[in-house]
Amino acid sequence: MNMQYSAAGQAGRQVSQTRSFTTVFLIELWERFGYYGMQALIIYFLVQRLGFDDTRATLVWGAAAALIYVAPAIGGWVGDRVLGTRRCMVIGAIILSLGYALMAIPTTNTWLTFSALGVIVVGNGLFKPNTANLVRKIYEGDDARIDSAFTMYYMAVNIGSTVSMLATPALKDYVNAHYAGELGWHVAFAVCSVGMWVGLLTVGVLRRTIAHIGSPPDALPLDWGKLALVLGGGVIAVAASATILEYQWLARLFVYVAGIVVLGIFVYLIRTSEASERAGMAAALVLTLQTVFFFIFYQQMSTSLSLFALRNVDLDFTLFGSHLFTWSPGQFQALNAIWIMVLSPILAWAYTRASGSRFDLSIAAKFALGFAVVAAGFFTYGVAGAFAVGGLTSSWIMIAGYGLYSLGELLVSGLGLAMIARYVPARMGGFMMGAYYVAVGISQYLGGVVATMASVPQGMSDPLQTLPIYTSLFNKLGLAAIACTFIALAALPLMRRLTAAHQAHR
Repeated sequence: MNMQYSAAGQAGRQVSQTRSFTTVFLIELWERFGYYGMQALIIYFLVQRLGFDDTRATLVWGAAAALIYVAPAIGGWVGDRVLGTRRCMVIGAIILSLGYALMAIPTTNTWLTFSALGVIVVGNGLFKPNTANLVRKIYEGDDARIDSAFTMYYMAVNIGSTVSMLATPALKDYVNAHYAGELGWHVAFAVCSVGMWVGLLTVGVLRRTIAHIGSPPDALPLDWGKLALVLGGGVIAVAASATILEYQWLARLFVYVAGIVVLGIFVYLIRTSEASERAGMAAALVLTLQTVFFFIFYQQMSTSLSLFALRNVDLDFTLFGSHLFTWSPGQFQALNAIWIMVLSPILAWAYTRASGSRFDLSIAAKFALGFAVVAAGFFTYGVAGAFAVGGLTSSWIMIAGYGLYSLGELLVSGLGLAMIARYVPARMGGFMMGAYYVAVGISQYLGGVVATMASVPQGMSDPLQTLPIYTSLFNKLGLAAIACTFIALAALPLMRRLTAAHQAHR
């Protein structure tokens, strides 16, 4: 195996980091095309196609999002120890394409929908941590470039999601308007599956650029027995996921137990780590806990903010009295991705320029700033209610709010993976990437629970009645984000000490 890695290393030296990163960037782009194309429609699909009330739809999607993000805790380990990081990325992409294809079957059967979401859970579990871990391996040991690389990697997420979140709602509306029935929903989900296959073909063409990067199992021939065990476990996970989505008490139990287990493992790893590793692990734990709070805010984009766009936003964009264009409610989610594409290269450039200077903010300081900006974004939505006309707020308010929200997201979520890459020992990389996603998953579910505070009673359709329900929640979220800002600021001295101790032992 050492000889194989030696040969791979020699080949790797002939491939630039940029070319290797580009290949991973492209499959991430197409994977996010599929995922966010589905996410743009899912809450509306549950409410309008399957007939769920707001509370059930929000909790089902919150539980699904939690499972989608919890699964990488296992997928990261499978990539590190069983099948290989590179292989798991490809296998996960194939499974994701099958999940979107199941969503494309024209039926309102609840169990089929939940099973399709279960397949997506398994596919994401294998794909997400291993793709991120490949980026880490490309730039391992270069802190400044890791921050910039993960910011640009985050941009890949938003290129794919921008296109799909603009396309799938429009495609759904077009097909439903021109053909009988509700076929548009399923055609849009089919496009998500096609996008995933485009990503797989791209990696197939460019596979040599990442042939030298991976975990030890990637250097060995594929063990078909281990593959069969992983796929068999995946089938069990699909059935378990569908059951959890059907029974909300199971969803709550699963998410809370997962949180306790992962926190316990995190503490155990800190206590049993070498002295030189302990400070970095403790710093990663503090920032991961802050990330949990952030993603409660993040989950509002696909829940309360999406339903707000459906019921209380003027869908027409006008400028000085002239009509420019009209969006479908689901397309407003694309504003998040559009803003991130605009801001990502600016922040990546700023991080590189500031590296080593007195203007170089620590990741902990960036987290605190991010929460402050998120608070401003939610207050923008909350205050907008005072200027609504007939219960409808201006579509331009959504642009402004999403701009602030997205800047905060880049400062917190965009650097979450970089935080793991910087503070966690390489031998724990896959598992800790997975643990990070478990934290995200827990907060996604909690975000769904928070969103139920703005559930609109079935039958209530007057915008003047629904508007105060949403603005009340957004103002409360703004206050909560301010509280998180102060908590993050209070943690800065501790983070400075932990970071200094971590760097002293490197």
